[in-house]
Amino acid sequence: MVTTGATNIQDIFINAFSGFGITDAVDILIVAFVIYKILGFIVQTRAEQILKGVLVLLVALFVSETLNLYTLNWMCKGAVALGAVAVMIVFQPELRRALEYMGRGSFMRTSLHSDDKERIKKSISSIAKAVESFSADRLGALMVFEGQTVLEDIAETGTQLDADVSEQLLGNIFYEGSPLHDGAIIIRNGKIHAAGCVLPLTGSDNVDSRLGTRHRAGIGITEHSDALVVIVSEETGIISMARDGKLERFLDSRTIEKTLLEFYLKGNDFSDRIDKIPLAKGFFSKVRNQQSEKDMDRTMDLTDAMKEARDENAEK
Repeated sequence: MVTTGATNIQDIFINAFSGFGITDAVDILIVAFVIYKILGFIVQTRAEQILKGVLVLLVALFVSETLNLYTLNWMCKGAVALGAVAVMIVFQPELRRALEYMGRGSFMRTSLHSDDKERIKKSISSIAKAVESFSADRLGALMVFEGQTVLEDIAETGTQLDADVSEQLLGNIFYEGSPLHDGAIIIRNGKIHAAGCVLPLTGSDNVDSRLGTRHRAGIGITEHSDALVVIVSEETGIISMARDGKLERFLDSRTIEKTLLEFYLKGNDFSDRIDKIPLAKGFFSKVRNQQSEKDMDRTMDLTDAMKEARDENAEK
């Protein structure tokens, strides 16, 4: 009898995996990845508490169905019927943020020309100097660096400039007596697109209560876009940077300059975009390493040939 039971279990496993192919494995991995991302997104937002309420409602529905509690069951069924509409209303900010996140993708970002790269490098250098000066003088500043998500609706709340970035211009904009100093500037492709812009405040409860409106606005815009935000505190002169809804504080101008260079230039190189694809990363890295080894071998051969030629000339 034990042998028969073991045989049946073996037959079950054989039947279950006999038709299992590569496409099935890919299907399972994709679904697992999607579920993992959804759960991670829920944990990072206020949706976690709402999800607990939904689970309680489902448990109540199951219990009332099992114990024949007709009135409670009727109420739970009515709540579930309206649940789809309620979820769309309650989760509207989270759903929008999730769809915007899915719609991003730096792989399709167009490459920059050499002239654009030089202009952006020059602009970033001016920004780093301005940030260092603002921090020393405790001059508040809020700079939004536009990524792939176009922030035209935010830019329309301010004054359009389309001006080249300079340390002097940034100082004039954020000077305390300037009419634009309380708002944010939008920097697009190394140019100041607009100034005095109004940003949405973050709805997160995890923000330090000691942070003011400038920091909350900086975090808020990164929750709805792939922008990078640099913030200088007016009270303390502390330099901060917000990205993907997270705030990093106590930075220096060198870190800001390095991060901005990576933000604008590194993401636009085709090889860097390829490296973001897991399966392609290893392959192209291997190809580049092999090419580097070949170039090194050719350089060594050329060096040896030149040395032999010099030795022959010396002997003659």
